[in-house]
Amino acid sequence: MVRIGCCRLLLPALLLAPGLAQAQAVPTAPADPQPRPGVERQLQELVRSRQDLQQMQQSVQKQMADFDARIAALETELGVAPRKEEIVRIAPPPPAAEEDSGGSAPQEEEGPYKQGTGLVLVEGENGGLALGVNGYVRYLNQGGLKEHYTDSFGRTIQVDKRQDIQLNRLQLQFRGWLFDPRFRYTFYAWTQNVSQGDPAQVVVGGNINYTFSDYFRLWAGIFSIPSTRTTAQSFPNWLMIDHRGLADEFFRGSYTSGIQATGKLPYRFFYNVAMTDNLSQLGVSASQMAFGLDTYSGTLYWMPTTGEFGPGFGFGDFEHHEDVATLFGVHFTHSREDAQSQPRTTSIENSQIRLSDGTVIFTPNAFGTGGQITKATYQMLDLDAGVKYRGWSLDGEYYFRWIKDLEVVGNVPVTHLYDHGFQILASTMLKPQLVQAYVMGSKVFGEYGEPWDLGFGLTYFPFERKQVRVNIEGLYMDRSAVGYTAVPYVVGGTGWVWSVNVGTWF
Repeated sequence: MVRIGCCRLLLPALLLAPGLAQAQAVPTAPADPQPRPGVERQLQELVRSRQDLQQMQQSVQKQMADFDARIAALETELGVAPRKEEIVRIAPPPPAAEEDSGGSAPQEEEGPYKQGTGLVLVEGENGGLALGVNGYVRYLNQGGLKEHYTDSFGRTIQVDKRQDIQLNRLQLQFRGWLFDPRFRYTFYAWTQNVSQGDPAQVVVGGNINYTFSDYFRLWAGIFSIPSTRTTAQSFPNWLMIDHRGLADEFFRGSYTSGIQATGKLPYRFFYNVAMTDNLSQLGVSASQMAFGLDTYSGTLYWMPTTGEFGPGFGFGDFEHHEDVATLFGVHFTHSREDAQSQPRTTSIENSQIRLSDGTVIFTPNAFGTGGQITKATYQMLDLDAGVKYRGWSLDGEYYFRWIKDLEVVGNVPVTHLYDHGFQILASTMLKPQLVQAYVMGSKVFGEYGEPWDLGFGLTYFPFERKQVRVNIEGLYMDRSAVGYTAVPYVVGGTGWVWSVNVGTWF
């Protein structure tokens, strides 16, 4: 045993001896301007060996990647939960409206907050849960509006002006996945302090969805129908703080229940289609809605230059696109509506079909002839375009709306209605990720008036992040065709409205 142990000790020394001897001999060897044939041969052998090792390393890495993909596929097929280290890699991105991608790569987050997800409450092998909060405080001053307005039928109506400070919105969202990262849910509680006392002052809703592939994601539950860009899940990526332009408010649909499909298409196209109960279900019970599913809405986007347009295809270039990003879109919505399915004029979820002077078409004696429209078919086409580049953005939409197939009681002097209009929004980052300035304007061309608005604002991002904002805005409206407590607009209002908004959106 002693002999074997000695051999073990001597063996490394014998193996190292030639190298040590050679290393010791090198300093004393005479200089030789030409490389020795033996040394040159050893150098070539070492280079070849290193190349062989590199090739082996690349081959092993490829095999490991193949094994990982096969394991993940088999686990999915067997219904086995993915390994914890695989959760982030295989999980699909959040919905378009919640994505926080843009012209630059997202930053790695430390701590519970994750960009595009929210505050992570739970994360494990069988599921994950995150909290998101959309909320802001608004100071509103409508003192610059005229006291009265006269509608198209000669009726003079007093304008109810406000000056107050309100928690204008609070929405708590719980987002997550369960058992399979492709199965996701969003449930929320939503209220607006300005609407306390209305039937829908507190709304509890949500949706579930499953991602079959990048080309097909299926949703069920409550969501905004994609009638315009602001209702195609772009919130809260807007320039104005939680309100749209006058024309957008006039033509758009709203939130309702149904099923929806979204996904990518070849050649940088993206689609969003929905079949829902009606144009606006919030504040409306199921017993009030007519029989049948007769509300359809769809959006098709094309982004030819970069294949994306920032978070949720929203407005403004906070992300600072280094390459010109472009978007072209078309929206179409069809709905058979009746008087019972229309929310009240001042409700939180207000999305009535109105005449261009602000009169709700289902109002008894709306036209001053004693009659009433009880049912109507709403059809709306929206053409949408935008461009972003290095903090600058320009967006425009043009709307066409047809109201036809009227069912009436008594005398109503119309058989159909046609209105059209546009909005334009422009913005720039005065200081990247810190200060944004914007201007906007819109106009409605209608049979009962041509209202318009013009606004400008300045938004400060104190943490150089999009999720916290301070905003001041001036808005001029001329005979507004829309209005309810959650927005600065008042039906029939003419004059200046000022607001200051402070809030979080994540």
